[in-house]
Order: sequence, then C-alpha cells, then structure tokens
Amino acid sequence: MSVFASDSTQHPATAGWQREAILSLFALPFNVLMARAASVHQANFDATQVQVSTLLSIKTGGCPEDCAYCPQAARYDTGLSAHKLMSTEQVLERARAAKAAGATRFCMGAAWRSPKDREVAKVAEMIAGVKALGLETCATLGMLKDGQADALKAAGLDYYNHNLDTAPEFYGEVIHTRAFQDRLDTLEQVRAAGMKTCCGGIVGMGETRAQRAGLLQVLANMNPPPESVPINQLVQVPGTPLHGIEALDPFEFVRTVAVARIVMPRAMVRLSAGRESMSDEMQALCFLAGANSIFYGEKLLTTGNPDVERDRALFARLDLVPMPVPQEPGTAHLDLIAATGPGAACSA
Repeated sequence: MSVFASDSTQHPATAGWQREAILSLFALPFNVLMARAASVHQANFDATQVQVSTLLSIKTGGCPEDCAYCPQAARYDTGLSAHKLMSTEQVLERARAAKAAGATRFCMGAAWRSPKDREVAKVAEMIAGVKALGLETCATLGMLKDGQADALKAAGLDYYNHNLDTAPEFYGEVIHTRAFQDRLDTLEQVRAAGMKTCCGGIVGMGETRAQRAGLLQVLANMNPPPESVPINQLVQVPGTPLHGIEALDPFEFVRTVAVARIVMPRAMVRLSAGRESMSDEMQALCFLAGANSIFYGEKLLTTGNPDVERDRALFARLDLVPMPVPQEPGTAHLDLIAATGPGAACSA
C-alpha cells in the first residue's frame, strides 16, 4: 500500500495538490484566506468543538538523533536529564489524571530512534491499559520495524505519530541521522497495520514559505492524508542548533494553519508545540483558521504548554467545548460533555 495518491509515474510531491496552488492559498489576502478556511472547517466539523489530548513523555532524553530543534538529542547540552521508560502503572496514573482533567486522547512519546521489540511489548501493555480507560490512544516511538506496527495495533493503538517535520528539500538542513524516506517508510507500515496516522511538521525553523507549502503538499497528497496533522511552532531551546533563529511572524503561522485546513479538509489540524508563547488572540485566530485539536496540560514532552486552567478559560471565552471520543463498536465511550456550556464541559 502506498501512502501517496500518485500513480507510479509521479513523484509523491507532484501528484494531487501542486505547490503553486498551495502557494496561491498562502498569498490570498489574510481575511479572504481565513474566511475560506473557516468555511471548509464548518463544512466538515462542528466548529465549536476542539479535540483535547494530553501528551506524556514515557521515556525522556538520550536520543541518538541530531534533529536540530530537539532538546532530547543526547549530543546537545540542553540541561535535560534522561529518564528510562516509565512503568505501566505510572503511565496509567497519568492517563487517569488526564481523563479527569478533560482529555479525550492520551499520547505517549518515547525518545527512541527505533524501539526494540521488547520495548514495543512494554508500550503495548501501556496502550491496552489506557484504551481500557476509554481514551483514544496515540504513540510516537520513532521508526518502526516489520511487525511492530501490527503489535501496537493489536494492543489498541488508534494513532501513530511520525512527523515529516519539513519539506523534503529542507529536511537535510535540520536532520542528518535519518532520511526523509525513512519517515515515509514508517508511515507505510502504520497504514499497512490499519492504524490512523498523526503526521505534520514544525514551522519557524528557517524554512521559506515555499518550503512550508512543500511540507503541506506532501501531507495533502498522502493516500489518505493523515487523520491528525500537528502544526508545531518551533520552541527554541538553549543548547539546540536552532536556538536564536529569527522567530516566525505570528500571522504566517496562522496562514499555515489555514492552508493546512483547506488542503486537508477532513483532518484534525492540531495546534501543537509553541502554544505556551501564543497569545489568546493568536490561538483564537488559529481556531478560526480551522485548528480543532490541542494538547492539554502543563508539559508537551519536555517543553512548556499552557496550563489546564488557562485553556479552560480560553475555551469559555470562545464558546468552545471538548470534542468527545468517537464511539466505536466494542470500545468504551468517554462522555465528557455531561452538561451544557463550555464551562461545564471543561470541568474535571
């Protein structure tokens, strides 16, 4: 199975959405772009609902990769202490707390280049436990080998996160220890196992607008496109190579969210890393542009995230409510919307 919508005679980056067409969306007058993205969003989703996730780092630091943005790379001195894989009970304790705080999806991240089979077995036990709580499950563990995606699927994993990070032609400026094709190969395995993909990128790493368009082009031309698309704003961490780079203009970030919504109309567009530095007004523009998923809680792996109370207050001000977990045959349904109104829906 190919994750691309192209036939064998076309490069994945040239099939379906053309880069020129995506760039023309970026170039629309801001208000026109926002109106178009909002229209696409409303045609495919309830625009008052935002899917809420909590992300837990189940194994932190010590990664052998050289991703220039990442504080978990062992080669960078970022002051981050490495921690071994958490126990299943530790993870389930955090998942219960996330559920009580209003999260409907629980994501587990481990700083591995590629997990060993015995490590996948341990994570599979965690996944089964989290799934039994009635939460959707997501994991990001690095590159997967044959059979590992199947083991995660059998444990009840709903989504596997594996970001492309940036456009193919800019990728080598950020990462040297893993090829762009390696990421595509893992996504192929995830799709073949029957799981949903959570796949996006990071903006503000020094890429051009054309390269931001290139990232969205590859994502939109996957067959099918990712069900969940994280749009991360670079969090500059002292000690990483990208620390000190010129920050991306906030309106350019909002444009990126809007274009992602238009070219991937059915995807959950996730407002991910970088929210801690975003004003409420900037986040409101992102929701208007079509973002309908956030990470909720104090930590996003190893960097800050707006706290729960700030998010609840923002939801109340914008008349937003958490999106409930989709009910599937044979699974528990977490009904968070037990009362009407955004304040009640967001209460623990």
